[in-house]
Amino acid sequence: MAAPQSNIVLSGLARRLIQDGVIDEPIALDALSSAQKSKTNLVPYLVENGLVDSITIANAASLEFGVPLFDFNSMDPEQIPSSSISENLITKHHAVPLFKRGKRLYVAVSDPTNLSALDEFKFHSGLTTEAVLVEESKLNQVIERIIEEKENEELGDFDDTDFDNLDLETVDDTPEDDDDASGADDAPIVRFVNKILLDAIKKGASDLHFEPYEKRYRVRFRIDGILSEVSGPPINLGTRIAARLKVMSKLDISEKRQPQDGRIKLKLSKNKAIDFRVSTLPTLFGEKIVMRILDPTSAQLGIDVLGYEPEQKELFMEAIHKPQGMVLVTGPTGSGKTVSLYTAVNIINTPERNISTAEDPVEINLEGVNQVNVNPKQGLTFATALRAFLRQDPDIVLVGEIRDLETAEIAIKAAQTGHLVLSTLHTNSAPETLTRMVNMGVAPFNLATSVNLVIAQRLARRLCEKCKNGVTLPNEVLIDAGFKEEEVGTFQIFEPVGCDSCTNGYKGRVGIYQVMKLSEEMGRIIMEGGNAIDIGDQSAKEGVNDLHRSALLKVKQGITSLEEVNRVTQH
Repeated sequence: MAAPQSNIVLSGLARRLIQDGVIDEPIALDALSSAQKSKTNLVPYLVENGLVDSITIANAASLEFGVPLFDFNSMDPEQIPSSSISENLITKHHAVPLFKRGKRLYVAVSDPTNLSALDEFKFHSGLTTEAVLVEESKLNQVIERIIEEKENEELGDFDDTDFDNLDLETVDDTPEDDDDASGADDAPIVRFVNKILLDAIKKGASDLHFEPYEKRYRVRFRIDGILSEVSGPPINLGTRIAARLKVMSKLDISEKRQPQDGRIKLKLSKNKAIDFRVSTLPTLFGEKIVMRILDPTSAQLGIDVLGYEPEQKELFMEAIHKPQGMVLVTGPTGSGKTVSLYTAVNIINTPERNISTAEDPVEINLEGVNQVNVNPKQGLTFATALRAFLRQDPDIVLVGEIRDLETAEIAIKAAQTGHLVLSTLHTNSAPETLTRMVNMGVAPFNLATSVNLVIAQRLARRLCEKCKNGVTLPNEVLIDAGFKEEEVGTFQIFEPVGCDSCTNGYKGRVGIYQVMKLSEEMGRIIMEGGNAIDIGDQSAKEGVNDLHRSALLKVKQGITSLEEVNRVTQH
C-alpha cells in the first residue's frame, strides 16, 4: 500500500487540511493517489467520497492561497457567460466562467491549483483569466444547469434529418474505463433519454410518460401521485425518442401498430440498479410510452415507515404470522398495494418457510422467494400458477390479483388447508372487498371462514417538514370535514407552502389504511347475505376507522393537509 504513495508530496491544500486537523495524513495520501488514478482533482474527490465537506475545503483553500471565496447564491445564474466557453471545456476542467471585467475573465474553481483550466479558458476566450474560489457542491449544481441548458438548446436546434444516422443500439456492459464505449453516448437523443431517466430517479418519480400529440411532444413525471410536465422536445424527435426507448427495452422497433411490454435495467453504480417496466401504446400521432420505475429498495422499507397506526400495525403483524387464512389488500392502481404485500413477504421470509408468488408482472425481485410471471397468452394464468403452487409444498402463497371466480376459489381452498394466502383486489373499501368476492360467485361460508384480514389503502402526499405552515380554520369547517366536536381545538392544522426541497409543498407519501379484521359478527352478516354497508356499519361499531377517518388522523399528526385528504378519500 505504501509504494504507490511514496512519490506523492503533500503540499498546498492537502497540507493545509492536515494542519487544520480536518483530515489525517494517511487518508490525504490515499485521496491524492486515488484522485490521480481517476484523473480528477483532489477537491472533487474529497467531496464526492464524503471525506471533507465543500465549505470546509473552500475556507481552507481561501486561506492557503489567498483567493477570494465567492458565493454562487449571490449571483443571478442568467448572468454567467457560459455561452462563450464550450460545454466540453467546462466539464473537462470542472470550472465555470463567472464574469468579465474589461479584458479579464474571472473563472470559478473549487481548487485554486487547477491552473490548466485557467490556461485553456485564456486560450479560447482571448482574455486574461483569474481564479475565483467557490464551494465544490455549488459548482457542481451550476455545471449541471449549464449542461442541461446547452443540451436543450442543442435538441431544439436539431432538424429531423440530423438523426438519420444515429446508432440506437443498447449500450453494452462495457467497463467504464474503456474510452471507446462512450461514443454512443455522444448522440443527442441517447443523452436526452439518459438524462430524463436519471432526472426521474433523482426526483423520486414513480412513472414517466412520453406523449406525442399533433403539434407538440411532452414528457411528464408522476411525483407523489401527481403528473407534471418536465420537458417538451421538438415534435419531430418523437419517433426517435420512442425508437431509443424500444431498443433499450428490447422491443420490436418495427412494430408500431400493436402495444408492447418490456423492461430496462439502468445501472447507477456497481451496487445499485433500477428497473423500468416499459409499455408502448399506438396513439393517433405516434407511440405513447409509459415507464414505471421499480426500485428494489421500496420493497424493503419496513412496516414502520408505511404509515400504519399502532393498532393497525398490530392487526397486520398478527394476520401475516398466522399459519393459514387469507389477507387481502385492496385499492386503486398506484395505491401501494404491491409495496404492502412485499413488506409482508419480507417480514415472513425466513429459511423455514416456502414462499411462492404469481404476479403480472413480477415488479421487484425478492431473494429467497419463488416468483412466477403469469402469461395468459401461454396458458399460465393466476389460477394455473396457484394450482401448481399447491403441489410444491408451500407455506405462503402470494397471488398478484384475484380477478375471477376460478382464482378466488383456489386461493380460498389454499387458505382453508393450512396455507397463508396474500392477494389484492380492486375495490374502494374493505367491506366492498368481501361483497365483491360474493358477487364473483364465492360461497359466503367459505369467505367467512377463510379471510383473516382486509386492508384498504390509499397514498397521500406528505407535507414538507421544512416549509409547511400552520393555519387556523373555523370549527364548522373542521366538523364538516369529519372531525368530532370534542377533537376541534386540540390539534394544529398545516397547509402546503413550497420550497426548494419539495414539490408544491409536499415531499414523499404516506399510507392511509382501513384495516378490518373479520369478526364472527361480520362473518354472520356475510352468510346472511348482507351488503357492504351492513359490513361497514358493523366494522365501525367494532372501532375500525374507515379510510377518511384514518386520513384525518394524519392531519391531526401534521403529516398531511386537509386538502390532500379530501383529494385522496373523496369525502
